[in-house]
Amino acid sequence: MKNTIIHLLMALIALVPGFASAEGKPNVVLIYIDDLGYGDLGTYGTPDIPTPHIDQLAAEGVQCNTSYITNPPCCPSRCALIMGQYGQRFGKYGMSRGLPIPEDRPSLARFLSDNGYVTGQIGKWDIGSRLQGPLQVGFQEVAKKAPQKVYTDKEIEKMKPAVRKAFGGKKRNSKYFCINEDGETVWLTDYDGDMMVDFIDRHQEKPFFLYWSPEAVHSINVEAPEALMERTTAPKNRRALAGAIVSVDDQVGKLMKALEEKGLRENTLVIFSSDNGANNSEGGSSAPYTGGKGSGTHKEGWVRVPTIFSMPGVLPEGQPYDGMIANFDFYSTIASIAGLEIPEHCDGVNLVPFLTGEEEGDAHQYLFWHNSEPGDAERRHMLAARWKDWRLFRKYAEDEWQLYDLKKDPREENNVAAQNPEVVQHLAKKHEEWAEALPPVAEIPEMEGDKERSGSGYGWATAP
Repeated sequence: MKNTIIHLLMALIALVPGFASAEGKPNVVLIYIDDLGYGDLGTYGTPDIPTPHIDQLAAEGVQCNTSYITNPPCCPSRCALIMGQYGQRFGKYGMSRGLPIPEDRPSLARFLSDNGYVTGQIGKWDIGSRLQGPLQVGFQEVAKKAPQKVYTDKEIEKMKPAVRKAFGGKKRNSKYFCINEDGETVWLTDYDGDMMVDFIDRHQEKPFFLYWSPEAVHSINVEAPEALMERTTAPKNRRALAGAIVSVDDQVGKLMKALEEKGLRENTLVIFSSDNGANNSEGGSSAPYTGGKGSGTHKEGWVRVPTIFSMPGVLPEGQPYDGMIANFDFYSTIASIAGLEIPEHCDGVNLVPFLTGEEEGDAHQYLFWHNSEPGDAERRHMLAARWKDWRLFRKYAEDEWQLYDLKKDPREENNVAAQNPEVVQHLAKKHEEWAEALPPVAEIPEMEGDKERSGSGYGWATAP
C-alpha cells in the first residue's frame, strides 16, 4: 500500500497546481559543502555551532546517518558524484587532479540537461581535466567568479596575527572576501547565496537543477568575521570554522525562503552533503567517530559525512535513515525523482524506497575503497570495505587487514581482526572480487587550458 501511495504522489507531481514547474518535472538543488564534518551540524549533535536552517531541512526530510564518500577527498569525491559511479570505474584511484571524467557516458548535469532541465553551477568545480569545465560537461549556466578582495598595507597592519600570517605576504588576495558588482566587500559564501536566489528567480517557471559547491568550509577560515563567530559557542581552536559553518547555514535559509516564496518548496528535492569528512586542523568534528582530513584519513571520520534529503510530500519528514548509502547514489535518486531511467553506467541506486521506509536495511550491502594511486600522498592511501557494522581497512596491499566493529567501537580503538577471521576473510574476498573488475590506474594527460573555466566577473557564463 505504501509503495502505491509513494509512486502515486510522484506521478501526480505534474498535476498539482503550484506544486510543479511549468514542464511538470521536480526541481533539484544539490548542496555539496567542502570539508564539513559529520559532527559539525546541530542536527548531527554538535552543541556549539547553531545551524537552524540545516536542522530544519533535516526536520522536513530524511537525515542519513551512514552516508559515505567512496572516493575521498575533494576532486575524486566530486568526480564520483557528478558521474554517479566509483571513480575507479574510469581509472581514478586517488586525487589525480586533471584526469578527465568520461565522455562516453553522461555526467549528471548532461543527463538532466538532455532531459529538459535548466542546469546551473555555483562555486568550486575541481572536476575533470582543464578542458572540462562545468559548461563543457552539461551545465548551461555557471556563476562567474567575483573578484577577490586584495588587502592593503593599512588593512594588513590592523589584522589579527593569524590573518596577517595567511594574507600579509606577497599574495594578498583574500580567500573568502570578494567584491560585488556595487564595489562592496562581501563574504563569498553570502555572495553565493545571492546567486542561488538569482538562479531560482530566473528559472522558477522551468524545471531546474542547481549545484552549489561552495569554497566553504575549506581551510583556511581565519578571515571569518566576528559577526559570524560570535553567534557560536565554539572554543578558540574551531571558532573560525564555526563562523564559516554558520554562514553556510544562512545560505540554506536564504535558499529555502526563495523556494517557499516562489511556491517551489514541495516540488524541489534538496540534497545537502559534504565532499569528505572534517578538517581536523581547524577543529572539525567527526563525533562520535574519529579521523578526518589531514592526519585522520585512515579513520571513519574521513569518509562518513552528513547527508540530508528533503522533499515534502514525497519523502518523510523528520525521519532518520541509518542504512549505508554513498554519494554516487545521488545521481540515481535524482534520475528516479525526475521520472527518468537510471543510466546503465551508474553504481548508485534509487534511494527513495529506502528513505520512505518501503525498503528496509542498507541501500548497499557492501561499499568499497581503493585509494591506491602510486603518486598520491601517503596519507591518502587506503583499501577498505564496509558491511553491516564492520569496517575492514589496510593502508597498502601488503599490510595486514584491520577490522573494527563501528557499533561497539566507533572510535576504532580495538582491532578485532584476530578474533573474527571469518569476517576478515569474507570482506577481503568481496573487496578482491570488486577490485578485479576495475580498470587500471589512468594516466593524467598533458593538456593546456584555462584553470578558471567559468570566467571572472559578475553574472553568469553560459554554454555556447
